[in-house]
Amino acid sequence: MDKLVLAKEGVFPVVKDHKGNRLTDQPKTGIELPGTIQGEGKLAGVPSLFIRLSSCNLRCIWQMEDGSFCRCDTTYASFHPDHILEFSADEVFDWVSYNLGAIRHVVLTGGEPLLQKKPLAKLCQRLKEELGVHLTLESNGSLFDAEVAKWIDLFSISPKLSNSTPNAEKLAHYRLKEAGPYKFHEQKRLNLEALQAYIDLTQNGKKQLQFKFVAGKTDDYHEIQKDFLNQLHNWKSEDILLMPLGATREEIAKSSPLVLEMAIRHGWRFSPRVHIELFGSKSGV
Repeated sequence: MDKLVLAKEGVFPVVKDHKGNRLTDQPKTGIELPGTIQGEGKLAGVPSLFIRLSSCNLRCIWQMEDGSFCRCDTTYASFHPDHILEFSADEVFDWVSYNLGAIRHVVLTGGEPLLQKKPLAKLCQRLKEELGVHLTLESNGSLFDAEVAKWIDLFSISPKLSNSTPNAEKLAHYRLKEAGPYKFHEQKRLNLEALQAYIDLTQNGKKQLQFKFVAGKTDDYHEIQKDFLNQLHNWKSEDILLMPLGATREEIAKSSPLVLEMAIRHGWRFSPRVHIELFGSKSGV
């Protein structure tokens, strides 16, 4: 089977469906054109189409510096993927083709895309060979697949710090039970072998990498350095990005000052979250 399970947006923002039929609803960007911009990382501001895959092997719940909690900003694609779309890799390819226009960047995101590595590899191959688009893979870094990686131009990896791990207090706050992915988050979130594999693939300069750490506490840099960077080799400082913790404008505003200072102090890069600044925390933008 080459079916891909997508989150509720599927391919977005679009003006045509996977059969090329014009949609009656306007894209959620408010612009009568397909596409949006990449909101994070090195390519922030670049016009892009997104493909959002459903399901994730992690369950991130962070605690802010002020003690408040913050969940994954796409819980509908990870915590409770109750609205899903199933399409073949070929149908998703067609969906992208009908909406590509002048856009040359396609972002594969989730959830965790590599949970669907086989059909994803087929989709990536067609997107590269037939449309020649730039492909970004957004992943939590806990998984690696060589067949998918072969077609990717930018690995946008967001390794999860220990602050992301659900604990009793966090679960009680959101009325969640410690079961399944919540229980195994901590043992799955850090995969140094996978992270090193991404670094190794970019050494010849043909592929790009960014390690995008979500930070929200003043001592997060200790963990980034000790548990990640000190354990890896051949990474570059310009590939280390810090992104302020938060799923809303208000939360990001609270965490941005300390993350900005952390980035400057350690020579790492600060990543804005432009899409939230422009559109807020709604999906499909």
